[in-house]
Amino acid sequence: MRIGKKTPGRQARSVIWALIIVLAIAFLIGALATRVVSTMGEAADEIDSDRSVDAVEAAVLSVTARLAEANRDNAIWDTSYTALSPEAVSSGAAADWIDRTWGTASADYPLYDGVIVLDGEGRQVAAFFKGKPFAAEQALGSDLLTQSREAMRTSKSAVASFYLKDAQAGWQVALISTLAIQPERPERDRPPRYTLSFIKLFDEVFLHEIAQSFQVKDLSLAVQPRPGFLSVALNDWQGRPVAYLLWPPLQLGAALYHRVEPVLAGISVLFVLFVIVVVAAAGLEVRRLRQLAQAADHDATHDELTGLLNRSGLIRALAPGQRGVLHLIDLDGFKAVNDSWGHAVGDALLREVGARLTAFDPGRISPARLGGDEFALVQKDGADPALIGREIVALLARPFRIGARMIEIGASIGFATADSALAPLEIIRRADMALYRAKDAGRAQVVAYDDELDADRQRLAGEEVALKRAIEGGEIAVVYQLLFSAQSGRPTGVEALARWMTPAGMVGPDRFIPLAERVGVIDALFKRVMRQALETLAPWPDLDLSINVSPIQLRNPGFSAEVLALMAAADFPASRLILEITEGVLLDQPERARRAIDKLKQAGVRFAMDDFGTGHTGIGMLRSFGFDTLKVDRTLIASGDDAVLTATIKLAAALSLPVTAEGIETEAQAQTARSAGCEQLQGFLLARPLDRASLDKVLAETLEPGAAPAARTAEANQSDMTAA
Repeated sequence: MRIGKKTPGRQARSVIWALIIVLAIAFLIGALATRVVSTMGEAADEIDSDRSVDAVEAAVLSVTARLAEANRDNAIWDTSYTALSPEAVSSGAAADWIDRTWGTASADYPLYDGVIVLDGEGRQVAAFFKGKPFAAEQALGSDLLTQSREAMRTSKSAVASFYLKDAQAGWQVALISTLAIQPERPERDRPPRYTLSFIKLFDEVFLHEIAQSFQVKDLSLAVQPRPGFLSVALNDWQGRPVAYLLWPPLQLGAALYHRVEPVLAGISVLFVLFVIVVVAAAGLEVRRLRQLAQAADHDATHDELTGLLNRSGLIRALAPGQRGVLHLIDLDGFKAVNDSWGHAVGDALLREVGARLTAFDPGRISPARLGGDEFALVQKDGADPALIGREIVALLARPFRIGARMIEIGASIGFATADSALAPLEIIRRADMALYRAKDAGRAQVVAYDDELDADRQRLAGEEVALKRAIEGGEIAVVYQLLFSAQSGRPTGVEALARWMTPAGMVGPDRFIPLAERVGVIDALFKRVMRQALETLAPWPDLDLSINVSPIQLRNPGFSAEVLALMAAADFPASRLILEITEGVLLDQPERARRAIDKLKQAGVRFAMDDFGTGHTGIGMLRSFGFDTLKVDRTLIASGDDAVLTATIKLAAALSLPVTAEGIETEAQAQTARSAGCEQLQGFLLARPLDRASLDKVLAETLEPGAAPAARTAEANQSDMTAA
């Protein structure tokens, strides 16, 4: 026998051992591959579970935020605070107002299903669920009273809480947001007295909407977590869970594992290749899930129309500890674009604005859109923010091409420094204060926040309160300035003017009229002036009565009816009333203005274009609105440019419109106006504003038979000034 020669037996044993080794290696590789696939499946399950939990938590937060926002809009509201006075509550008028305002809407309003109003002691003023009254304390128990007291204590922020009830109560789980009812601007003498609670029912329909929106299947409610199910706790306002949202995990990884298991068992030769394929497939799935998570985060922090950061994204960009400057931008003239060309053009313009801001300086600027025509920029570097603001104003002042149109708008900017110690919402508030000042100062302004803005806002709030009291208490005086025939010198009409005298002195109409518009008391002021003026002019049938009208009043659908009612009550002929309006009325919502003007003109009321010559009013607008007379602005008279004045009056003559020259202060100005063709004159040279008694005296002397025309002397003017 030769040494080294393998016998068949030894070869057989070698083959067996080799087979065993190969099988062992194959088994080990298969086990390792199986473990790898199993681990990837578990990871995919975990990622998907985390995503769905985050999505449901985001849904709950979103619902809570929307309900709190609706709560805040309705509770911090002058109208609701006034409507829910103790007198209105005790008389039952408040309950009726609550029913009309919120109770009826709760039947099918998407934001809330019910409303509860409690007083400071927790007693129910009114409560409605699905449009029907219900007993809140009986349905919700003492927890609602505790929540209401907490909302009354915190005052400025809504208190949200989940409630669990049995099926007999008509619901299972409901979210209730509560906030103290209070004025829009805090006032010491107007404290909160009641709380407003909105109820959002988490029923099957609403759960289905959440599931569809956030890609979660079989979403349900339970009082306890369930093994094998994902869950999100629904807490009361003290952080205690009262119920849970449950849903089964998708188990994407497990499904993947069961699909590849037969292949792993049957095709060992392709085992390694298969593992590679599975690993690659799992990697793609993980990447897909990550992309979905990133997309969801992007949607939550970005504006859908422009692709810029939204308010949530801006707050994240202003996270505490980061320094920079926040610029708030409000587009000037955007509303006119929407009104003239529609929302499609407006949306296209907003996208172009977003694109222009994005391209401005992406290395140091993060743009955002907060809603409507309000944008924001987070400036990351230390450059001069005022210079950056002016550059942005210039950038947005350039015309935009939208389709075949060239559109020009402007921008007003307020900015505030993002100090590391300030919360994002405080930074936004400061920038908003600066923006408010910028818009108040006119278009294309850039204003920085400083502490004086807060002081100014407080002073303005004080003036608003004082003006309301003055109107309610009858402290607004009405004076009258005569209009005279340019040829005969006799009085032809009277303009009624409002005057506000305070302990600190006279407040000019250029200040308190805009204040009345902003506060919402311009209608009450107008009624007071017109009622007194109608009474004063009633004994003088040969004189017309002129009254100024605010642009806001013509946007009120009931304005024309109010004017007609006041004239009817005073038995005053409509043909004697002239309402003076400026071109701002016509440029802002012209169709509403036209409807009000047409209705009053049909009744016989005449309209005068006031301050003509200072704006952009064209011939077409004068014809379209059918003005009866023009009042040439005092600046045309005072400028001494006779050619411009004469051309203006010739234009009026071509349109068959009589012209009144206002602001006549010298005899030379009066002579110029007469020579140019003005039919009426008004100004201090002829008569200063008079109180009623002085007016009656002057008219009695001037209009009695045989009296000389109203020639004014310096002594008479001084007497008028003293009387007014």
